[in-house]
Amino acid sequence: MKTVFAALSVVILVTVAFAAAPQHAVGAGNGAPSGPHYNLNIIGVSKDKSADMTGDNGHRIFVDLGKKDGTAVTTRILLSQSFDGSFEVLDANGTDGEASFKLPAPGTYTVWARARGKPGGSAMMTTCAQDPTSTDPTALICSLENEVFVRGTGPGNNQFKNVTDALTTIVLAAGSDLALACGSTQVDLFDPCLAGFLWQYDNNGLKLLQVRFYY
Repeated sequence: MKTVFAALSVVILVTVAFAAAPQHAVGAGNGAPSGPHYNLNIIGVSKDKSADMTGDNGHRIFVDLGKKDGTAVTTRILLSQSFDGSFEVLDANGTDGEASFKLPAPGTYTVWARARGKPGGSAMMTTCAQDPTSTDPTALICSLENEVFVRGTGPGNNQFKNVTDALTTIVLAAGSDLALACGSTQVDLFDPCLAGFLWQYDNNGLKLLQVRFYY
């Protein structure tokens, strides 16, 4: 009888744990969670856009395509903090070198991404901020960690991967003056010890990066 009760207890505990799990904890079949999320497409184009896309909340940002031979084109995606939990494209035209995007401070969502489009392209994405030690307003301090996305042809190339840490934190060199000033070697997005946060997007011919924010 004790064995039966023990088995029933395990079943009940597993059932309760599954029911209490957040909706996005269940896989969607493509490597990403399932559940409510915001979609952002970063689209590589061969010709610059001329239209004014300020305030154009179309869930996409256009960036220079770059080349597959390793000649990267860099776009800065400026980041501003949302205080109501919303995500919004503020400037969709990054072909002039800068776009802008609004998102909440980290901790209430996870970020997943995958490379799409024709095989052969790649892109690297790094979280950066203005360098507080420089008098040059364009000087950056960038995370020691980044994410590289490659559009290949083999199995698993259509899978999303969790890029939350790389896109919501900046990893600083241990023992550096900035790490000492911030009190940590890992600084969250919008931490007041830094300012002017952005994503540096180095494109080598990737036509589409799909980014999802699950909340």
